[in-house]
Amino acid sequence: MREQEADVMTDKLTVSVLGTGIMGAAMARNLARAGHTVRAWNRTRAKAEPLAADGVVIAGTPAEAVRDADVVLTILYDGPAALDVMREAADALRPGTAWMQSTTAGIEAIGELAGFAREHGLVFFDAPVLGTRQPAEAGQLLVLAAGPVDSRQALGPVLDAVGSRTVWTGEDGAAGSATRLKLVANSWVLATTAAVGEVLALSRSLGVDPQHFFDAIAGGPLDMGYLHAKSALVLEDRLTPTQFAVSTAAKDARLIVQAGEQHGVRLDVATATAARLERAAAQGHADEDMVAAYFASFAEGREG
Repeated sequence: MREQEADVMTDKLTVSVLGTGIMGAAMARNLARAGHTVRAWNRTRAKAEPLAADGVVIAGTPAEAVRDADVVLTILYDGPAALDVMREAADALRPGTAWMQSTTAGIEAIGELAGFAREHGLVFFDAPVLGTRQPAEAGQLLVLAAGPVDSRQALGPVLDAVGSRTVWTGEDGAAGSATRLKLVANSWVLATTAAVGEVLALSRSLGVDPQHFFDAIAGGPLDMGYLHAKSALVLEDRLTPTQFAVSTAAKDARLIVQAGEQHGVRLDVATATAARLERAAAQGHADEDMVAAYFASFAEGREG
């Protein structure tokens, strides 16, 4: 019995969560609910404060958050933001600490982040996640991960708390294989979301009831749950609270376009999607769900 109790205790970690946006806040809550000691930090402290009700300790600085942590989890806006925050935490980082880097950072930035990890003796995991607010809050994210096999067990309790499944893409996090897969997956998600918005905009402009379109494709190969889920957010005016914001989606779209350019591939759909999202953001929809790019079909963000 004592040996079993000891095994349980070793599964309880001290985890630092840097970044408490939609995804980071949900991950921090699920880690705390799993019994881990969680210290969270966010640049705007007020966004992190509600986590205290779930037993999360709110840190005043990145260094305070990472001190004596077993695992550092970063989920910030982009690669440069993640690197800046880790530099702020550098003096308190302990060599040998596992770093689960879940920011959608882009290929170039992953190399820079892995370089920082080498300089400070951290065990680096390239580990972006797939999912939006609801799966994040339910601990049902899909984690795409690359990192050393002999260190994966230490990360296991964190992966179990935040995700339903982990897809391992390689042993070298610095190679960015998980981030590359995330960009491929996001290219599909963003293109599909843009198509949903255009279908609804065209339906409105032509006087077509969207339900007639849904009925026409029902049960066939063109039908998909994502179409109905995203359409409902527009048709029922439920664009907030956001599942995945227009501004963040625009950033990810640009990372996809850049990755294509760097590897000799022209991505016309991704380029148009990025421009569409940026136009919607400029029209005042930056903090709404990404399907609010629907409004980019209309002059000044107003429906025609």
